[in-house]
Amino acid sequence: MLPAQGNDPTTSVATKDGVQIFYKDWGAKSAQPIVFHHGWPLSSDDWDAQMLFFVSKGYRVIAHDRRGHGRSSQVSDGHDMDHYATDVATVVEHLDLRNAIHVGHSTGGGEAARYVARHGRNRVAKLVLIGAVPPLMLKTEANPAGVPIEVLDGLRKQLAANRAQFYLEFASGPFYGYNRPGAQASPAVIWNWWRQAMMGNAKAQYDGIKAFSETDFTEDLKSIDIPTLVLHGGDDQIVPVGDSAALSAKLLKRSTLKIYDLLPHGLCTTHPDIINADLLKFMGA
Repeated sequence: MLPAQGNDPTTSVATKDGVQIFYKDWGAKSAQPIVFHHGWPLSSDDWDAQMLFFVSKGYRVIAHDRRGHGRSSQVSDGHDMDHYATDVATVVEHLDLRNAIHVGHSTGGGEAARYVARHGRNRVAKLVLIGAVPPLMLKTEANPAGVPIEVLDGLRKQLAANRAQFYLEFASGPFYGYNRPGAQASPAVIWNWWRQAMMGNAKAQYDGIKAFSETDFTEDLKSIDIPTLVLHGGDDQIVPVGDSAALSAKLLKRSTLKIYDLLPHGLCTTHPDIINADLLKFMGA
């Protein structure tokens, strides 16, 4: 089968339903692999600060673009956590990754948790969830501290009305905490976020809002028995810390929880030195 969208077949793999998943694979093939799962609505480029750091430390680093995002196929269907996790399994099996450490941010945290729970038992050594959406982001009767559906509907409405403007405002404001008093916004960081988001297709990102907000990961977390590090910004305006990290840590069998006071949702980009140091300590433990 010819690669879709002009993808280089050496850096993409086809899923069973014919979707080409783009990935990066840096470092010695014999080194311990770290697999990075990006957030909505971005791409593997969002992990630049972590991939460059960890490949310099002797790890093999891998990151993929989720279906419909970045350089992967701009398909109409399959924008749900089950497909996301299965796509990761396709990449992992294609590269035959073993003893891997999986690191997921935001939506990627949900994707990583579902992958580990359903596909990765014999291939994964450790898991890291950063600003992650599990166990359940949506407000329900059983999850009263969650995000109201009206807020999520608002995201969908803004995306459909003017995606480019919506994404510019999202990156300029709550994602990196640039809307806080005294915050010093980086135009380059904002435009890099915008660039990544606009590379993906609108339908994938529209459907992805339901995937990251309405998927319940409770049973996934309960089934995971490998060491898991849970990191979250104390001033996360996208995934409320009180309804995510602490609850996930309680559900996981072997968790370590760390909350960074005043750090935003996009903390891997705004504070890479802090995050990378804590990741390195956990990975070497």
